[in-house]
Amino acid sequence: MDLRGDALQILKETSRTFYIPISILPSGLQEAVASAYLCMRAIDEIEDHPELDNSTKAQLLHKISLTLQAGVDGFAVDAFSVGFSGYEDVLAEVTLRVREWSLLAPETIAPRIWDATAAMADRMAHWADRNWKIETESDLDRYTFGVAGAVGLLLSDLWTWYDGTQTNRTLAIGFGRGLQSVNILRNHIEDMGRGVDFFPEGWTVTEMQEYALRNLALADAYTQALPTGPALNFCQIPLTLAHGTIDALANGKEKLSRSDVIALLEQLNAVNVKAS
Repeated sequence: MDLRGDALQILKETSRTFYIPISILPSGLQEAVASAYLCMRAIDEIEDHPELDNSTKAQLLHKISLTLQAGVDGFAVDAFSVGFSGYEDVLAEVTLRVREWSLLAPETIAPRIWDATAAMADRMAHWADRNWKIETESDLDRYTFGVAGAVGLLLSDLWTWYDGTQTNRTLAIGFGRGLQSVNILRNHIEDMGRGVDFFPEGWTVTEMQEYALRNLALADAYTQALPTGPALNFCQIPLTLAHGTIDALANGKEKLSRSDVIALLEQLNAVNVKAS
């Protein structure tokens, strides 16, 4: 079975934002980042699942975390499926195949991805238990760190592992938080429809936009400091789309259209060609 090809196909089906930057990464780094993305997408699908109650979500997330923490040189064929027993017909394919995604990364970096995914699963379980009740900006910072800022830290580790690229870790957290806060803005009405509100008490769209822009400024600084190479090529794409999305929302659109995405990526490519 071509696991790498399968992973890219699942990526294409689940994320238009990250499929493109992952698909252009060089061999080795591509498998590592794809593994990380799909493992985290697997648990994200549980967190957002419309048919599971919060207690069940927390239980499933904790089981995945414990399984990942038990990894040595891989996982038994049924290591994860035992924990999914009874939910096989409910969970998304990307979730049910989490064992495969965990084994996709090169063995010299795979345990770092297992660690990051395990920690994120436990944090997601915590928020599921409290029904994602965010009362203050500090709560929002905790949530956006747990599900995205920590991803920025992982990406920094992957860049260093691959070719020694060094990054500012504080800015890396801002990179993750910036992308996540734009997602919160984009999905706000949909989230409210399922009874979840990521806005701190008393916040309107205006305050959340300000929060997103503060973190996107950190994301800009993180990306601008990257040397020419795979890390820069990767980070520029989701960051460009995040800026485009927040502009679109401010102009009354629900999200970026496909033509918007293509135009933004063509503009980014033109800038890169001119710079080179």
